[in-house]
Amino acid sequence: MILTACALFICSFMSLFAFRKFAILINLVDQPNARKHHNGSVPLVGGLAVFIVVFSYLFIFPNTISSAMLYLSCASVLLFVGVLDDLYDISFRFRLILQIVISGLMMVFGELFLANVGAIFGGGNVNLSYFGYFMTVICVVGAINAFNMVDGIDGLLGALATITFSSLGVLFYLNGQSELMAFCAAIVVATIPYILMNLGIPLGQRFKIFMGDAGSTVIGFTVVWLLLEGSQSTERAFSPITALWLAAVPIIDAISTILRRVKKGLSPFKPDREHLHHILLRLGFSSRQALAVICFISVIFAVFGVLGDTYNVPEYIMFYTFILLTVLYYFFMLRIWRISVRIRRFLNIK
Repeated sequence: MILTACALFICSFMSLFAFRKFAILINLVDQPNARKHHNGSVPLVGGLAVFIVVFSYLFIFPNTISSAMLYLSCASVLLFVGVLDDLYDISFRFRLILQIVISGLMMVFGELFLANVGAIFGGGNVNLSYFGYFMTVICVVGAINAFNMVDGIDGLLGALATITFSSLGVLFYLNGQSELMAFCAAIVVATIPYILMNLGIPLGQRFKIFMGDAGSTVIGFTVVWLLLEGSQSTERAFSPITALWLAAVPIIDAISTILRRVKKGLSPFKPDREHLHHILLRLGFSSRQALAVICFISVIFAVFGVLGDTYNVPEYIMFYTFILLTVLYYFFMLRIWRISVRIRRFLNIK
């Protein structure tokens, strides 16, 4: 296991360097603009480099997850289209249709769908029947775009993905599903070199790399695949409600952002600067400080989810707590600019 982890880590670093040169050659780079305040052109191949390594792991160990070839096929298509989107800015409508088609393939050929949401109202489990197929599409599209939305400051997407996959690995381990645990560990190990280069550690800003839409898309898809596999299979590793807590920050921030955009009459997926990391930056936090704060919150939520599942906290309590948290966050964010102005005045931040 240690040798495999070392090999993955080294291969990921080498892959990042190789694809970085490839990105510069074909101009697959992110340029600074009104929304993006980084310095210079930054290669957008973090996701491509990391998941080439992860896919290679699955080719070597195909029994790690159910329907591994289906996962690889779907994730590869998303990765390829993500690269094209980074290059040519593909329309969101096309990407949305593709995500829905991928959801259908996952349900039809992989038999992975949200059939049961647990005892969220107390009493017995709630079976969704055919409505579960619709909810699965919502989950897949939602997860993909939720992780895409949080990719706003250095290290954040990689760190939140690492927290989610680490939490999943713990739950799979506690349930005796060592192969799924190993797959989560493989993703985490392969992602760490990207996080380091994204933060400019230890080689500095010259070797900086961004994840790109290709990476965020596949991260979201992989998260929802493993959440469904862990909560809907015959050997259930955790409650469906626990899944919400493992990716709570991207989910809650995405729900709040989409609702606020709809309230304003805007497209739900129109980019803006009203995410949690933007708010923290406005309050005077540095990028690294905002990263630390958000990761701390994410770890707290994930630990709460793992402990709640381990100690059999009633599912309806976990569910209503999550809903309450989401509602409070939504109303807080509706008033965040007034609140931030008062906080900045109180702290004398200009």
